[in-house]
Amino acid sequence: MPFKKFQADVDLKALCSSIERAHRTETLMKIHWIEAQAPLRVLALAKHLGVPAEFIAAQLKTPEYAALNPNKKAPLLVDGDVVLWESAAIMAYLCIKQGSDMWPAQKPAEQVEVLRWLSWNDCHWAPVVSPFYFEHIVKTTFRFGTVNQELLKASVDPFVTFATVLDAHLKGRSHVACGRLTIADFQLGSMARYWREAEMPMDQFTHIVRWLDGLMTIPAWADPWPAH
Repeated sequence: MPFKKFQADVDLKALCSSIERAHRTETLMKIHWIEAQAPLRVLALAKHLGVPAEFIAAQLKTPEYAALNPNKKAPLLVDGDVVLWESAAIMAYLCIKQGSDMWPAQKPAEQVEVLRWLSWNDCHWAPVVSPFYFEHIVKTTFRFGTVNQELLKASVDPFVTFATVLDAHLKGRSHVACGRLTIADFQLGSMARYWREAEMPMDQFTHIVRWLDGLMTIPAWADPWPAH
């Protein structure tokens, strides 16, 4: 009898553990992604913060996905009843969830500083970096054709205009905002991560290069992609 009781106790514990694991799986946050700049920063942040999540290759063209994200783009976060698209919002959510000051939820003045650079990225930095990224990285990856050199020649002056702004800001600074690593670094950094491969005219902007190389020393940034 004692042996049978012990065996029953062990089986009960195993059953409870199995149920608990199943429950965790059912409620696990889901992050839908593709290999692109916006998902890259979200994945890097999730990995850096140790966010427990299921990483799912996004099926952008399915009705089920469009019902969650009508933009039919990635990344997409689903956490229970919370459904979020747009990488900056997702990154802020992950920081709040993990209690990380990479999004300064408790410091309004720092929020304003981070928001300024998130906005600057979307309005100024992303548009001038994207032609180089698309022509060299996206076209090569998806075999969209040859590089449009005329387009890139026309893209140099706008790039230089805003790279000059960022380079001057980063002089004497290790990070974009708040004197520490924030989601602004991941937002802006993802846009120029492949600057060498994309042949962006970055050589004269030594402070940007130093900052980008510094980000690459962060393990989650250097290797953000989930295992396939």
